[in-house]
Parts: sequence; C-alpha cells; structure tokens
Amino acid sequence: MTKPIIITCAPTGGIHTPTMSKYLPITPNEITEASIGAAEAGASIIHLHARNPETGQPDPDPDLFMQFLPRIKQATGAVMNVSTGGGLGMTREERLRAALRASPEMASMNMGSMNFGIFPMLQKYSDWKHEWEPQFLDMTRDFIFRNTFSDIEYAMKELGEGHGTKFEFECYDLGHLYNLAWVVDQGWVKPPFFIQMVFGILGGVGADPDNLMHMHTIAEKLFGDSYEWSVLAAGRHQMAFTTQAAILGGNVRVGLEDSLYIGPGQKAKSNADQVHKIRSIIENLGLTVATPDEARKRLDLKGNDQTAF
Repeated sequence: MTKPIIITCAPTGGIHTPTMSKYLPITPNEITEASIGAAEAGASIIHLHARNPETGQPDPDPDLFMQFLPRIKQATGAVMNVSTGGGLGMTREERLRAALRASPEMASMNMGSMNFGIFPMLQKYSDWKHEWEPQFLDMTRDFIFRNTFSDIEYAMKELGEGHGTKFEFECYDLGHLYNLAWVVDQGWVKPPFFIQMVFGILGGVGADPDNLMHMHTIAEKLFGDSYEWSVLAAGRHQMAFTTQAAILGGNVRVGLEDSLYIGPGQKAKSNADQVHKIRSIIENLGLTVATPDEARKRLDLKGNDQTAF
C-alpha cells in the first residue's frame, strides 16, 4: 500500500521578487497567514524563509523568523522547516542564523555547489517595484551557490548534532545524491533521510520525466528503505512533476517559492490554492495525504515541543 503523501509548502522562498506577483508573502503577517492557510489546506510541513518587510528582499534576520514561527506553531500542527539556503549571496553564517536561533524540527540543506541562474526572469519584467530586484536577478549570471563539503559538515554538526534538527536534503542533480551518500558514510546524519529532488532550476537537473525516474532509481540504490523522497519543480513544471512523484509513491512540495502559478497564465492567489490543487489530484488518484504527526513519525522528528519558539 502507498503511504500517505507528505505535502510540503514553501510559501515565499528567496528567488521570486515582489514585482513578479502581488500574492507573494512578504511581511511576517503575510508569511504567517500564508503558512496557516497552507497547513489548513493539507500541508504537513512548512518550508520557511524571511523577507525584509519594507523591500521584500530575502533577509536572514532571526528576529524576523521569530515574528512568524511561534504564531504558525500556535495555530497549526505543521512541522516548521527553516531554510538554510537563505537568499542567494548570503554567507554560510547568515544562512544558519535563523535555524540556530529557532532550533526547529527540520531545516533545509542543499547538497552541492552549483550555478543557480535566475537571470532569465529579467526578460519578463520591465517596471520594477524595488531597485534591488533586477540587480539581484542579474548577478546570477556570474554566481555559484556555494555548498561545499565544509559548509555541509558545519551545518550538520552545528544544527543537526547541536539541536537535534533533521534535514530536508535538497538535491538539484545526480551528484548531490552521491554527496549525501558520502555524508551518510561519514556518520554525520542518521536515517530516515528526507530527500527533496529539485527539477527545473537553470544550473541543475532539467524537468524531464526521465530525469525524475533516474534520480529515483539511484536514490533507491543508495538509500534503500532508509529514506523518504519528495519532488519539487520550478515554474510551469510544478504540478506535473509533483503528480508524477505522487503516482510513484513519493512525497510532494508546492508553494510560491517554487512557482507563482496555479495553471497556464494564471497566478496563484495564495499558497493554499496550490496545496488544495495538489491535494485534490492526490485524492483523485485514490491516495491519501499525511497529517503532520504522521510526517513526524516517518521522519523521526524531535517534536514541536522541542523547538526554541
């Protein structure tokens, strides 16, 4: 029998900018409301970034996170997953500040350095709300998203061993799965592993169904029954790829971090819209959606009573 499917929702991220959608949550209040709505719609994990409430720029300030993490926890049973990816261009220490302060049940961990090109989005817009937006996108022409083995070890020991936080291992390419396998061999992390396969980012693996199948096959060889896998896909590939993952027995991630749309040419008005849509697809396939407590048990999380918020 297929296990209930864990839905993760990433409400805001650090890639899209305010000009791109008026529905993108920016302020702590908006992030709170978006997260609660996503949880009520069926998301059991909320993957969180923070933004400067005035400019919408990605911001690593733990004080911003602490304006929404306790409120989401109070209103929902969802698992809080604090990003360590932060915003492109942040230092390793900046990226971990919020997670080290909050000591969450989960945090994201990117499993390799890579080109991370979001500059093609410059072609879609001309009238920007903020001066930083086009500059931010353009700098990714000559940018490497750094996640060295030293960075990975630092995060796993400071956050994993130090706080009992488990990781959402974000794998943007085949080599990232092998990086994780090597990390496992070093004894830095223990199963079960939660692997988020990421498709459609320029610089990472393309959103082709054959790539999804191959990544899944290799993960099975490397991790056997000691892992849970999930899929996210950028932009227009979001729903098609998450649907394919669900059919294959995987878990799924949606949210405005990954795509601003609910359908062709139609902006999603909320994160809950995307969660409702993928939940409807899952249930129409005859499958079920996992509760937060089911997700906690399967991922062996420490529990939301063990966080620092």
